[in-house]
Amino acid sequence: MSKEMLDAFRILEEDKGIKKEDIIDAVKESLRSAYRRRYGQADSALIDFDEKKGDFHVYTVREVVDEVFDSRLEISLKDALAISSAYELGDKIKFEEAPAEFGRVAAQSAKQTIMEKMRKQTRTITYNTYKEHENEIMSGTVERFDNRFIYVNLGSIEAQLSKQDQIPGEVFASHDRIEVFVYKVEDNPRGVNVFVSRSHPEMIKRLMEQEIPEVYDGTVEIMSVAREAGDRTKVAVRSHNPNVDAIGTIVGRGGANIKKITSKFHPAKYDAKSDRMVPVEENIDVIEWVADPAEFIYNAIAPAEVDQVIFHSEDNKRALVVVPDNKLSLAIGRRGQNVRLAAHLTGYRIDIKSASDFEAMEAAGELGGFGAEVEENVYEDTNQTYTDQAIEEMAEAALTADIEESDVTELD
Repeated sequence: MSKEMLDAFRILEEDKGIKKEDIIDAVKESLRSAYRRRYGQADSALIDFDEKKGDFHVYTVREVVDEVFDSRLEISLKDALAISSAYELGDKIKFEEAPAEFGRVAAQSAKQTIMEKMRKQTRTITYNTYKEHENEIMSGTVERFDNRFIYVNLGSIEAQLSKQDQIPGEVFASHDRIEVFVYKVEDNPRGVNVFVSRSHPEMIKRLMEQEIPEVYDGTVEIMSVAREAGDRTKVAVRSHNPNVDAIGTIVGRGGANIKKITSKFHPAKYDAKSDRMVPVEENIDVIEWVADPAEFIYNAIAPAEVDQVIFHSEDNKRALVVVPDNKLSLAIGRRGQNVRLAAHLTGYRIDIKSASDFEAMEAAGELGGFGAEVEENVYEDTNQTYTDQAIEEMAEAALTADIEESDVTELD
């Protein structure tokens, strides 16, 4: 079996990436286990592999003694001298075991060990391969669906696209080619799991790196992204070259760069009037990042005007934003979306007040740490979906009765 053995090792190394040394060690261990099962111990077993012939040899090592107590471990001096007159007490003599001694037990054990080694090595290779692509965009093919996931074939593994990682209204069919963002690769006892997303904010950043050369080479840097996938995204950017306009570069001539990004997604919303899902486009707002937090928050609240930004005296990540009375609903956005995205983008808890409300609170001495104990409608930057009741109540209060919202049209 020598040539066949060497050929098998070569194929495993080339096709499966399993080193020949690892396979040899695995076979040696399986033969040692077979020896232990047959003789009750393996201390005296010595297993060698002939690199040239491709054969394994199993030896029992026995010590030369005056009196033999265990024939598997010892040999009498008299019997040793019958083999060679050079032996003396304390010497170790190797006796080769015939392959038939192990029979099918050893062969099956070796096969199982090699198969297990192959499974582990294949899993390790798969994990390392996709771990290198974590936080990157990959292209794959939609394979199948169930109640929890869309399974996307990335080559040697099916990645899992959960409902929360999908864009509302997007519909795929089997064999569709799609791009996904790999956000987590994990190795567990059941195998390697790759989790992908199309709604992750980082996907916008990676797409911009792909599509816009100035972002790829670092001339324009994307500082943060806040996203409600399929609806609206805010991107904060800065330029490292005074001659390059960061916002203009991202938007592109006639919005060409933004269109390249939004064309990657196909969201849809339900239209009550037509009683069907209609295609919509994800809006991307690009704002300038600045080191001054007050100015950054001012920019993030756009398109609404801001009168002033006041920071809390005890919590330096909390800000009160005062806007003109007639801009309150615009600053908050539909169902609180604008201020929610601004909070996520800047990393600040943002409380919105109209100018008249602010003046009334100031006159009443109710500014607390701003100073006021403002209990309602504080917006936090978290990684969760912003759907809390306070946001809904604030948005509802800010919208006047004559504003009618379409189910598919965003109020800006």
